[in-house]
Amino acid sequence: MCTSLLYRDAANRAYLGRTLELSIDLPYQVAFFPKGQQLSSHVQGHPVLTWENRHAIIAVTMPASPDKTSAPDDFKMIEGLNDAGLTFSVQSYPQAGGPQAPVDADRAALSAIDLGTWLLGQFSCVAEARAALADMPVILQPVPILGNLDMPFHYGLHDPSGASLVVEFHNGVRTIYDNPVGVMTNAPQFSWHLTNVNNYTFLNNVDHSKATFGNYSAMQPGSGISKAGLPGTDTSVDRFIRAVFYAQFAEKQTEADKAVEMVAHIMNNFDRPRGIAIDPPDLGSGHLQVSGHEAGAIPTESTSWTSISDLDRRRLFLRNAGGMNYIALDLSAMAEGKAFQVSPMARLTPASPPVLSQIAAQ
Repeated sequence: MCTSLLYRDAANRAYLGRTLELSIDLPYQVAFFPKGQQLSSHVQGHPVLTWENRHAIIAVTMPASPDKTSAPDDFKMIEGLNDAGLTFSVQSYPQAGGPQAPVDADRAALSAIDLGTWLLGQFSCVAEARAALADMPVILQPVPILGNLDMPFHYGLHDPSGASLVVEFHNGVRTIYDNPVGVMTNAPQFSWHLTNVNNYTFLNNVDHSKATFGNYSAMQPGSGISKAGLPGTDTSVDRFIRAVFYAQFAEKQTEADKAVEMVAHIMNNFDRPRGIAIDPPDLGSGHLQVSGHEAGAIPTESTSWTSISDLDRRRLFLRNAGGMNYIALDLSAMAEGKAFQVSPMARLTPASPPVLSQIAAQ
């Protein structure tokens, strides 16, 4: 479904890479929420929660309902970055729903679908976000565009210091985890993934290409044997371990632009072409069903888009499945904008143009 990882360069600057995989194509919207933007969150049976953004935000969004796509409140964040360098990511977690702790009816509460805009609009770092969440009731509500499923996701936050946390609802119970590895995928619970990392203490990036067996001297014909212990499937469990490995051992770049390139190379290892894994109804796993986008064939998950967030320079890089090139959105240059803006991702990320001219002779 999704993979995210935090990479640190030689100067300890933080960069977040993430992919999003689904079995259907959706009309993702790139939105800019300015400072001072008035936003609200509606939970049935509770007073409306309202706030004014203290921070500007650039984000990949989707409408919660297919017939509401005009007001800023209609666009719900999937991936976002604010002008303080705080990031927010939404990833699939079908086990989220279940009985929730009761909240007094006279108290305003935050719908989980608005968690991203509330956190990035209000707070500048993971510590602030965590402190605010301790006193904020967050309610899972049915999402119309997802067939009224109770918000089947969990959430990751990162800031420029490298601090990371995961907000996870499991069977209705909310838990906030520190994320010491900066990686998130999908089910099972985040705590299970961290425990599973203990099974991979043998991993490192040093090739052991020579060995002696009896009187026979064995030697690898090329480099790369250090990856032999990495799990190879696209399950969330295996992707988590691979993401931890790449984030740990990828060369630490000294230049920010080179660090962004490094994250792009890393995320290529999590790019999934259509057809690599298919899920026949009698053999496969479940998939998110989105209103108006029902699958017409056997589902096959593929990478819809990939993002890279440069937390230090407040830049968001995006590419979708239509091309291999990234566009760059510089939030520092946009941050003083006064108006909400939104544009289809497909319009911002055109397919890679063909090169038809010949190389001139030197």
